[in-house]
Amino acid sequence: QISKMFGTVVVGVGIAGLARIRDLMNPMPSSPSEHLKLFGFVSRRSFGNINEAKQISLEDALRSKEIHAAFISTENRSHEETIRMFLEAGKHVLVEYPMALSAKAAHELWEMAEQKDKVLHVEHIELLTEEYKQLKKEVAGKDLVKGTLHFTGSVLDENKSGFPAFSGIARLTWLIDLFGDLTVTSATREKQKDKNYSRMTVHFQTANKKPLTWIEERGPGMRREKKINFCFTSGCLENFPQAPRSSVGLFMQDQNLFAKKLLGQVSKEELAAEKWRILRCLDLAEVIQQYCEEPEKIYS
Repeated sequence: QISKMFGTVVVGVGIAGLARIRDLMNPMPSSPSEHLKLFGFVSRRSFGNINEAKQISLEDALRSKEIHAAFISTENRSHEETIRMFLEAGKHVLVEYPMALSAKAAHELWEMAEQKDKVLHVEHIELLTEEYKQLKKEVAGKDLVKGTLHFTGSVLDENKSGFPAFSGIARLTWLIDLFGDLTVTSATREKQKDKNYSRMTVHFQTANKKPLTWIEERGPGMRREKKINFCFTSGCLENFPQAPRSSVGLFMQDQNLFAKKLLGQVSKEELAAEKWRILRCLDLAEVIQQYCEEPEKIYS
């Protein structure tokens, strides 16, 4: 059989977009990524060329018969519109998380991809880290009593990145992947505009009615880190298990997974489970946002 090639375009050249261009130009030998061929990139800024990759217009990317797939690495706010354009043009799509900033949009886009028989793949490199893979092994088979996941990081521009439940959906994805389906019991958000500080606190229940807390905290100069405290019937886990460095970069692992989907090498069961997880997390992110934005309930 002649090797099937998929022409690709990278849209947006921030940190992720540049990593995408690098990985598309240097695929892992004898990996599914060898079936991807970079045709160029799209950006609002003008670059001319980046390495050997040439800049092309959005119109050309949408029209070109040689481009079969788009890697979308723009700011979160524009993901939805960009996914829609490329799906409408009959292209497969890889997009950085979150795929959209509302659950409704996410469900519509997923439906559209299915109707057009196109792959819609949402990057979740947070599930591909060695640190996380070890954590998942550690948690497997244990009975949760209660747990907390606390993330800190520097300030984000919310106009571009969306509400913290969406911009921080990587943390929510961890919790769902580790502990199964969750229900939101309450969520609040504290903001100090003058200090550029924000802290969102979400309380969940697992299917077994066990409490989980997610804290997403951002402020100037805050170190990017995650702290965990998961207590099980067998004891508590307060530090990440030691994990080796992976020889394959996270974006490359994600790119290989996307290529596998294009080649039809991912099982229906895996695809269905992934779809459920992605849409479920976006549904929950929306519930969290609604809780946080509700006017204070007045108790008379």
